[in-house]
Amino acid sequence: MDTPKFPPPQDEGEKQVLEILVAIQDQLLLRKIDRTTYVRSQDVIGLYEQTIHQVKRLNEIRSGKSIEENRVDRVVDSCFQLLSLFFMTIGRNNEAPAAYALTSTIKRLLDHLTEADLFSAKDLESMSHTLEHLSEIIHNTSTAEEAAPWLEALIAGRIERCRASLTKLQKKVEDIAEPLRPVSERLVSILRQMAVVNTRSKFSPKDIHKFELQLKEIDETRKDGNFVDEQGNVLQGSDKVTGLLERCQLYTGVVLERGGKFPDKWRPIYDVLIGIRNELDKLSLTQAWSLRETDLYDFQRQLDKIDESRVDGNWLDEDGQPAELYVQRTLLYLIRRSYGYIYHLMISSEPVSEALLPIYNQLQTLKRCLQEVKNSGGVASVRELYPYSMKLNSIDNMRVDGKFLVADDIPEGQGSVTELLAECFDLNYELRIAAEDASGSQTPDTR
Repeated sequence: MDTPKFPPPQDEGEKQVLEILVAIQDQLLLRKIDRTTYVRSQDVIGLYEQTIHQVKRLNEIRSGKSIEENRVDRVVDSCFQLLSLFFMTIGRNNEAPAAYALTSTIKRLLDHLTEADLFSAKDLESMSHTLEHLSEIIHNTSTAEEAAPWLEALIAGRIERCRASLTKLQKKVEDIAEPLRPVSERLVSILRQMAVVNTRSKFSPKDIHKFELQLKEIDETRKDGNFVDEQGNVLQGSDKVTGLLERCQLYTGVVLERGGKFPDKWRPIYDVLIGIRNELDKLSLTQAWSLRETDLYDFQRQLDKIDESRVDGNWLDEDGQPAELYVQRTLLYLIRRSYGYIYHLMISSEPVSEALLPIYNQLQTLKRCLQEVKNSGGVASVRELYPYSMKLNSIDNMRVDGKFLVADDIPEGQGSVTELLAECFDLNYELRIAAEDASGSQTPDTR
């Protein structure tokens, strides 16, 4: 995707930096679409160091000056977004540069959750845990390594801004009485499921009617319009949850009235967002085998562009008229859902280079199979374990001096793959011993 248009720099030094950064960005984009070879760590680190050098030059040029954001800043952001995803691709997930793209996505998600005022405690728990993990990465990053202190400071600042937004949302959850929180969570889930139904290619009214019945059940638990405890006292947060219930009830009527039809003049944006959502949904199902983290860049840029095209929170048509509430909420739902997918795909990324992923994924599958065999009672004879043993030995024999090599390179993630291989061998051994013991106990005593 093209970098969003911003004013060009006026300073000659900045123009030179921009020219070099655009060249670096082009190299990153070309490497991103090249599927003929695996991404090598040395290629990524080389481009990362070049970017760091140019940003240092930029900071020196701007030192003591008042600068408005221009195209250089946007290209810098694009470079670091790409480099961040490349660091994930080569398995260096636990280094500062890899945190850059994730903090961007978390910030977008938190902004949208705040705007929509629709979220669950689980949403917040996940992001809180991720931010804690990112803080540890920044804290543990050695200043002796190639990561620049100013970059670490930048990411640390992003994390703190995300935490500030997160704290405000957590306060809203805490303002609801404990017994009432499951009701709130259920209503959030119902509203989201109805949004899914509303954006399906084939609309089915009976799915919405099913949710109407659930909402009726919840409504009937109120007394005099309030949610109360066993003693009849109005629970804290009753008005907020009541508002959420009414929002759900109103939405069912709107969705049924629309019948899955979307206004033609907003169809181009809608179709793009549906396409993005569906592609990300597919990736979430086949992530281990088909995702290269850099694939997420184009999705991010498309979403950012559409999201930033709003004026005062809404989209305007050709005549400058804002979109109606139904259109606005449907488009915002699709954007939030897509950012949610990107967040999930990022945090699910394994700290293993894509060069080792085929081996890692095979071992993951073997481990699941062996675990299922163990949970189902083991095997009747050692012979049943032969296929697993042969596969594990074939993978183990791929190592050279204890390392998995790919075209003479030693890809990142050796420790993760070796540990997983050892776990599989341990499971296989446990099953073999159990089978031998069972076989021995069944042998009749012929003495």
